[in-house]
Amino acid sequence: MTDHANPSLADLYREACVADVTAFKPGNVSLASPGHGMTADAFLRSADASAPHMARAGIRLGRRVWLSVSATRSAVGCNTNLGIVLLCAPLIQAAMDFPRHGLRDAIDLVLDAADAADGDAVFAAIRLAAPGGLGEVAEHDVATRCRVRLTEAMHAAAAGDAIARQYANGFADLFDDAVPALAREFGRTGAVAPALTGLFLHLLSRHPDTHIRRKHGAAAANRVMQRAAEVRRDCAAAANDHTAYAALRTFDGELKRHGLNPGTTADLCVASLLMYRLLTRTVRNPGDPGKPQHAETPHPAESAATVH
Repeated sequence: MTDHANPSLADLYREACVADVTAFKPGNVSLASPGHGMTADAFLRSADASAPHMARAGIRLGRRVWLSVSATRSAVGCNTNLGIVLLCAPLIQAAMDFPRHGLRDAIDLVLDAADAADGDAVFAAIRLAAPGGLGEVAEHDVATRCRVRLTEAMHAAAAGDAIARQYANGFADLFDDAVPALAREFGRTGAVAPALTGLFLHLLSRHPDTHIRRKHGAAAANRVMQRAAEVRRDCAAAANDHTAYAALRTFDGELKRHGLNPGTTADLCVASLLMYRLLTRTVRNPGDPGKPQHAETPHPAESAATVH
């Protein structure tokens, strides 16, 4: 970790990344199930490599994204965490730059402040990561320089990319749906890994994964969404954890045999866990070390959920 990193925020980010591969999320790489030519170790090394830059004080959003993606590329040589970095960087920027604001207002301020230079750095990070299924677009193509504000570029991509949509709507999908759903899962399971599995099925059964849609088309993404709804129902009706896990393993095998990776949904789960932690824990701000940030409650009904 660099001298300029915030250890509290770096640890929260790293925790969310570790949880990503600890939880069993069908179609994704995990400690229990490699896939898509990758193992969980690459994701864990990516978390370690990117964490100091994600939590580095005194840099702008675009630079935070670029440094984190560049460090990941140097560490593992492939794209393991572009979506995670894109989603988590504004959350961390908000916690650092606006510690006395509520997190939702702070994120709005961060996104409002992101200019074309930030956009250019983000575009460069996307080119470096070279995510699968990324082709040419008619407007604000990442293969070129960014000539508009970052949020304007993200607005143009929002219809086809759930990550861009968070930049366009102020992370409303996480605040209004994903984080309350995660809080409910914590209340039900009492542990991080099964809570993330539950959140993953919740999201994937409600929205077509945009990574699958980019690579394989809308029909494939819709089929996966429908299948996720079936598996979610099967898990809810399962007589025991063994039966539920068997249903998850079957779904995982189906997806990986066909090369289908619900990667965007997984990235949203990581960011949801980080957001949940920022909303419910006190995080010390590097610019004001004597005065920690006030915690918030993501959803009144779930504020008492116990997390281990």
